[in-house]
Amino acid sequence: MSLNLGLILNALVAFASISPAAVAADLKAKTVVLVHGAFADGSSWQKVIPLLEKAGLKVVAVQNPLESLESDVAFTKRAIRDAEEPIVLVGHSWGGVVITEAGNDPKVKSLVYVAAYAPDAGQSLVDAASKYPDQESRKTFLKDEDGYLKISDEGVSKYFAAGLSPEEQKVIAVVQGRFHVRATTAPVSQAAWRDKPSFMVVATEDQIIAPQMQRDQVKSAKAEMIEVPSGHVAMLSHPEEVSDLIVEAAR
Repeated sequence: MSLNLGLILNALVAFASISPAAVAADLKAKTVVLVHGAFADGSSWQKVIPLLEKAGLKVVAVQNPLESLESDVAFTKRAIRDAEEPIVLVGHSWGGVVITEAGNDPKVKSLVYVAAYAPDAGQSLVDAASKYPDQESRKTFLKDEDGYLKISDEGVSKYFAAGLSPEEQKVIAVVQGRFHVRATTAPVSQAAWRDKPSFMVVATEDQIIAPQMQRDQVKSAKAEMIEVPSGHVAMLSHPEEVSDLIVEAAR
């Protein structure tokens, strides 16, 4: 028994002594480009960014305007252009649609979807979601006279940011970006997940994107997958698990 305990302690000491440089040497990718979803901005990755940097990766969080698929893809492609390759491209929610299009860039070597949409070629977000029952959360989406959507404070706390602290939910409600409805009907021209290794985080308690839809996308993309007992913003409620999968994609 004492011998086994000694071996375990030695293994723990050896593991703790592994330097970030040693971890980085195991990575094939150099940069992770993070693409936020609708109603959000780059700060939605705030808990993931330091974990990725600690693993030895460079990180860029895109600030997309949420005006249209075309504009969000253009912003993301500029980030890809300026980043050191090879690149892991990561998208949350609506950001999954964006990386499905922008991920066709040759500098991108793998894709990670975090509780995200992954439409096929010729499909829009609306097309991809049409096979599944409408989520109750849709009733909390408010559209103004110019076609911009926001989520009510109640919708943020009950559905969008479920599982986070009340303080975090309040901040998300206050800083949320308006998302134009036209983006939801714009089709993807070519689905990058058909040609590149894909990794997916399925949020099993998601009330924005049906978990069954997320699981079906895993099968379509033949993706490596993890499931987390999380609401929609899995990168905020389970940053370690999300970061681990991104690092795996970087390998």
